[in-house]
Amino acid sequence: MFKTKNLFLILIFISSFANAATSYISDDLHTFIHSGPGTKYKIIGSVNTGDRIEIIRKNSKYTLIKDSKGRSGWVNSKYISAQPGLKERLPQLETQLIKVQAQLDEYKTNIESQDNKLEKLENINLTLNKQIEEIQILNANLNDKLDTKKNDLLMRWFSYGGMVAGGGLVLGLILPYLIPSRRKKSRW
Repeated sequence: MFKTKNLFLILIFISSFANAATSYISDDLHTFIHSGPGTKYKIIGSVNTGDRIEIIRKNSKYTLIKDSKGRSGWVNSKYISAQPGLKERLPQLETQLIKVQAQLDEYKTNIESQDNKLEKLENINLTLNKQIEEIQILNANLNDKLDTKKNDLLMRWFSYGGMVAGGGLVLGLILPYLIPSRRKKSRW
């Protein structure tokens, strides 16, 4: 029987180490440590919000803990959290906030710089579009003048050709009468 009790105590001792994990009292309030698993047991102290504790054993509603002062006692399980308290997390969050704000300021500066570049590019684009429109109008006017010149040139060549043909026809009809021919006129 003595061996069974020792074996049972060793198993409880080993299981308490297996369950030992670092946890925290939640930030909602401070809570009392009781000598047993319930509020009917004597209050042996209190644990402040965010204090680091070690879980020794769990019950359905209460957990046996060991606090940072080395006291062991029972606390309502709903007040235990696996997340560190605000007093531990706040400095880390503030550091992260500063880094994020610095990155945000850098991004804002980059965005403003990009906005300025974009505005300059839009102005250049508008100027170039106006120049393209002016060049297209000038090109259309020059094409119209070129077409007019081609038509005038063609008309001039047709006129010269017509005068040469008309002059040749007139000469062809008048010259035989002006130059005496050697043929006899009686051949008819």
